[in-house]
Amino acid sequence: MMTTTQKNILLICGGGSSEHDISLISAKYFESKLNLIDEVKTHYLCIEKDGRRTNHNGEDCELRKAGEIFNRSTQEVIPLDYAIPCIHGPPGENGQIQAVFEMMGLPFLGAGSEASILCFNKASTKIWLDHTGIANSPYQVFTNDNEASQKELSSFFSKHNGDIFLKAAHQGSSVGCYHVTNLQELSSKMTEAFKYGPVVLAEKTIKGRELEVAAFEFQNEVHISAPGEIKCPDGFYDYKEKYAEDSKTQTLVEAPGLTDQQILKIRSMAAEAFKILRLKDLARIDFFLDQEGTPLINEINTFPGHTPISMFPMMMENMGVKYQNFLKDRIFSH
Repeated sequence: MMTTTQKNILLICGGGSSEHDISLISAKYFESKLNLIDEVKTHYLCIEKDGRRTNHNGEDCELRKAGEIFNRSTQEVIPLDYAIPCIHGPPGENGQIQAVFEMMGLPFLGAGSEASILCFNKASTKIWLDHTGIANSPYQVFTNDNEASQKELSSFFSKHNGDIFLKAAHQGSSVGCYHVTNLQELSSKMTEAFKYGPVVLAEKTIKGRELEVAAFEFQNEVHISAPGEIKCPDGFYDYKEKYAEDSKTQTLVEAPGLTDQQILKIRSMAAEAFKILRLKDLARIDFFLDQEGTPLINEINTFPGHTPISMFPMMMENMGVKYQNFLKDRIFSH
């Protein structure tokens, strides 16, 4: 029986993107932590691949604009107090679900619709970083796969020693991302990347280390974790390497061998990016540390994964903040 102090929390997951199954794994993590908070009651809702909304029992439910769940099987109406949109990729990280919650007037975990749209597009993120003077890797944006674009791409490829990445700008988890070192593959890989969206980003390959920090709000302050490190034996941390059970990639909660100055610089850049991109609650900010030891922001993830190998919750807890305490703080700050 629910006490009067409990809040009804919507945990919505799934979605129609290629990251549907990863979202379900992350949702289990969130649910396990929410179950440790006496003051909340969790209501699980999955957006199935066919578009249906179902609860844990597989019953069809509807998320109504009044900020409530309607169970079509039982006719039960559940008023909601807060939402956790645990959806990786569209519609969870691209601002769509956030806009729905904003129209409902339902508080939710994570960045708002505007910041989510801005950061989900890798091109617009880099343009904002450039505008505010935050260092990031050299890049070029393409909106057409035509002869003129192919010519510009060839020039960019040559300028950066025939070693670049092509990325679909509106995708996550390395979906639509290609490492290109062969001129003969350049045109076909660009065409492949455009299959995932209307904007493609070409980036210089940065030789160096892959670092990331957890940025989160807790007790009215923004906290930036010590940099963690991704060590991928194949040199490309793609979707399969991220989530495969036999992944050989190492994830280190604290990157070894960094100077105090490098750590201070990375934390400062992350805090500035969190502020100027108007992020909220949580974000994972990914960095390169180039061969000269200079940190560059790579990408910003407004709703990082929470799987057993995901760095974000590990980096937060490494700072001494239990995840259930973070969630409770965020839920009851509204």
